[in-house]
Amino acid sequence: MKVLVIGSGGREHAIAWKLAQSKKVTKLFCVPGNGGIEEICECVNIPADDIPELLNFALQKEIDFTVVGPEAPLVNGIVNYFRRKKLKIFGPTKIAAQLEGSKVFAKQFMSHNKIPTAKFKIFSEAGAAKKYIKSQEFPLVVKADGLAGGKGVIICENLEEAEATIDSIMIKKVFGSAGNKIIIEECLMGEEASVLAICDGDNFVCLASAQDHKRIFDNDEGPNTGGMGAYSPAPVVTAELQNRVQREVFAPVLSGMKKIGHKFKGVLYAGLMITEDGPKVLEFNVRFGDPETQAILPRLKDDLAGLMFDAVEGNLFGTRLSWDERSCVCVVCSSAGYPGEYEKGREILGLDELTDFKDVMVFHAGTKQYVGKYFTNGGRVLGVAALGNDIRRAINKTYLAVEEINFEGMHYRKDIGFKAVGNE
Repeated sequence: MKVLVIGSGGREHAIAWKLAQSKKVTKLFCVPGNGGIEEICECVNIPADDIPELLNFALQKEIDFTVVGPEAPLVNGIVNYFRRKKLKIFGPTKIAAQLEGSKVFAKQFMSHNKIPTAKFKIFSEAGAAKKYIKSQEFPLVVKADGLAGGKGVIICENLEEAEATIDSIMIKKVFGSAGNKIIIEECLMGEEASVLAICDGDNFVCLASAQDHKRIFDNDEGPNTGGMGAYSPAPVVTAELQNRVQREVFAPVLSGMKKIGHKFKGVLYAGLMITEDGPKVLEFNVRFGDPETQAILPRLKDDLAGLMFDAVEGNLFGTRLSWDERSCVCVVCSSAGYPGEYEKGREILGLDELTDFKDVMVFHAGTKQYVGKYFTNGGRVLGVAALGNDIRRAINKTYLAVEEINFEGMHYRKDIGFKAVGNE
C-alpha cells in the first residue's frame, strides 16, 4: 500500500524508517519531511498543518494509509476531514484529540473517569489564580490549557515565580490563546515514565515503556525542551506497574471516550509520575512521543504498518507484540541556544563515519539536505539511537556514535539513561 507520513521531525523519521521495513508498504511519502527522511521517502513540501493541501495530496496520489506524526493537525481535525473522503488515517478524531489539545478537557475527563492524576484547579482569570496560589504550598505546577510546543508546563518553586508565570501565560500571552485558561496543580513527586498504547477504540496494546529527559542540561537542570533524549525500557515501569497503568489509565480512557461517543483510535501517550501511591497521569498526548519513539521503535519486532492498520480497522483484540530484549538509548543533538533562539544552516559533519556502526540509528529532526551535504534546520537537529545488551552498553554505544558527529554549536546532554542504571 502507498503510505503517507505527515511531519518533519525525528519522530517522523523513526516512524518512516520502521514503516519502510514492512512488506505491506510499496511506496512511502512524507510531508514535509527533512534531510534524513528524504533518504527513505518521497518528500513533498506541504506544511504539516495545511489540512486542505494534505487532503488534496492524499486524494491525488491515491494514498492508501496516512500516519500523522505531530499533534497540531490531529487537534485541528485532520482525521475527520480524511474520513469524510473515505481515506484511512491513523489517529484520533478532533474531539478525542482534546486529551492533548486542552489540558482542561483532559483533567476534567480524568476526574470524571477516576483516572489517577494530581489535584488541580482551573482558572480563566489571572487575578483569581494569583489569589488562589497565596494559600497553597510550593512547589506548584502551572499549565497553559492549549498546545504550547511542550513548553506550557512550568514548575514554580515559590509565590514570586508562580505570579510571574501566571502573568506570562495569561496577561502577556507568551503561548497565545493556549493561555486563555490555566491549570494550577500540586507538584507530584517521584520518577517520570512514558507508556504508549496503540488503540482501536475498544481495545489497546501497550508499547514498551520509556523515559524522556525534558530539561536542556544534565541533572534535569535548565528550561524544558521538546525532549533531549530517551531510553527504553524504563526499569521503574515493572510488570506489576504496567498492569496497573493498563487497568487504571488506558482502560478507563477508552471506555470514557466511548461513552461520550468519540472512540479513541491511534496512539495514546500517558506521561506518568510514579509516586508512592502508584502511577499518576501528568499529561496525555495523542501521538507518538518525541524522542521516546526513537528509543521504542528500534526494539519493536512486529510490523508497524500492520499494527497501525489493525488499529484503524478495529482489529487489535488479542494482539501481542514482540520486543527486542536489548535496551535502546536515544541522545538528541541540538543547536546552540535551543530551546530559545538558535541559528540554522550549520553543516553537519561525521555522519558518514557511522555507516559501519552496528545497531546505531541516526534519526534526523531539524535538518535539510543540499548537494549531498546535511545542514542544521531546527532546534533539535538529530537523534542518535543505539541498541545494547543492557542499558550501560546502550549508553556507551550511543555516546560513541554521538562523538563522531559535529556541527557548530552542537549541544547534547551527557547523562541520558543514567537513571535507568541506578534502577537496575
